[in-house]
Amino acid sequence: MSEPILLTDRRPDGSAWITLNRPQIHNAFDDRLIAELATELTKLAADAAVRAIVLTGSGKSFSAGADLNWMRRTASYTQAQNLADARALAKLMATLNELPKPTIARVNGPALGGGTGLVACCDIVVASAEAVFGTTEVRLGLIPSVIGPYVLAAIGARQSRRLMLTGERITAAEAARIGLVHQVVEPGELDGAIETVLGHLLRGGPDALVAAKRLIRDLVGRPIGHDLIADTAERIAALRVTPETREGIAAFLAKRPASWVP
Repeated sequence: MSEPILLTDRRPDGSAWITLNRPQIHNAFDDRLIAELATELTKLAADAAVRAIVLTGSGKSFSAGADLNWMRRTASYTQAQNLADARALAKLMATLNELPKPTIARVNGPALGGGTGLVACCDIVVASAEAVFGTTEVRLGLIPSVIGPYVLAAIGARQSRRLMLTGERITAAEAARIGLVHQVVEPGELDGAIETVLGHLLRGGPDALVAAKRLIRDLVGRPIGHDLIADTAERIAALRVTPETREGIAAFLAKRPASWVP
């Protein structure tokens, strides 16, 4: 039996760590990895015991993007076969981007092409100072089409023009400057930084975190007006009467941790 291409570790604190496990080819993905990762993310989203998800890579890389052997195969596909293939990757990116639970990218090394796409789909990104990023597709005669919406949302049109047209690689520090990465740390400090972020996330109410992610997604691009103001008022009013909110307020007043804090 071949080695697993995904490793999932469900931890007692409520976090689940997914590791892309193809270190010999820098965790590049093919149709099998795409399908398995989308399926695993969907399973974790439905698992009430899982409250946050960390995505990382084994070995020295996060993900080098597309597996060149897979790309070689797609060159012989028909247009219909290539469309089905592209839709599977699009489904993965959408699944990760729209996951109801908080996601953290633990970027331990290079994240290129689709690897940068995965990073852009995560809520919080912590990167090793040795990581590099890039939308390198044009150098293969391709475009970063499927990952484009998520990269654009992360860094804006101006920076996307630069990266998508040049195909250049940028450092973790530069990725942080343009908004793709939230925090850059030395390699030996990466796990400690992830644990700190998880500690913050797991202090939030599980339902509140889901509602906060939905709020952010629904607010993007909407003008501030009567409908938006009414919508936001209704959302918080609905939460105030839930058991989770009542517990959170009672815990705060009693100066004790809420029941959901690990």
